[in-house]
Amino acid sequence: MKSFLLGALLLAGAVRDVRAQQYQIPLVDIRSVDPTIIVDLRYASPNNITGRPIYPPGTRALIRPEVAQRLTIAQRFVRRFDCSLKIWDAYRPRDAQLALWKASPKNDFVANPDAGAGSLHSWGLAVDATLADRYGQSMSMPTEFDDFTPAAMWKYTGTNEIIRHHLAMLQTAMRDAGFYGIRSEWWHFTSQDWQQLMPAEEAKRAVQAFSQAEQDQRKL
Repeated sequence: MKSFLLGALLLAGAVRDVRAQQYQIPLVDIRSVDPTIIVDLRYASPNNITGRPIYPPGTRALIRPEVAQRLTIAQRFVRRFDCSLKIWDAYRPRDAQLALWKASPKNDFVANPDAGAGSLHSWGLAVDATLADRYGQSMSMPTEFDDFTPAAMWKYTGTNEIIRHHLAMLQTAMRDAGFYGIRSEWWHFTSQDWQQLMPAEEAKRAVQAFSQAEQDQRKL
């Protein structure tokens, strides 16, 4: 299968957050667009790398409307196999991104909120997703969420055929819906038109930051 690489609000309307509230980001509740999609926001619980909730109680999974429509396409695909998307994270406010950055200093897996345009999660352009079975239970995947080890790479190198099948299904569904993955996290997906959905200046900053990150990785 082809690899695809690239580098809380309680309101589901327009939200201001990024760059000191300079830009307005339209956001919708994912479940208001497709209530069959399961949501398990890991940063609303202690079950994440920080060991504590960094979203307030009642936080909903928000995303840009264009990205939400892509998720409905992916959901239709996996529902044919009696599965569902399970969203671990979607829009991530900058203060939450800062909390993640502080919890994992010098971690190449967490975007510095002050570098480039920050995380694409903070623009409502990326989601963290897995698959759930008919009972809502997470299906077997290469790793758990926030596993920053080689086992979490996009290309599965293990020998478990069930895991290989589940991951291929997720990647196919998201690819066909118009998402890219990234090399280091099998659960992370970015809308393929993210540059068109950001202010041009910020998109340029993001591309420059991604290019620099790739160069730094090649130096290691």
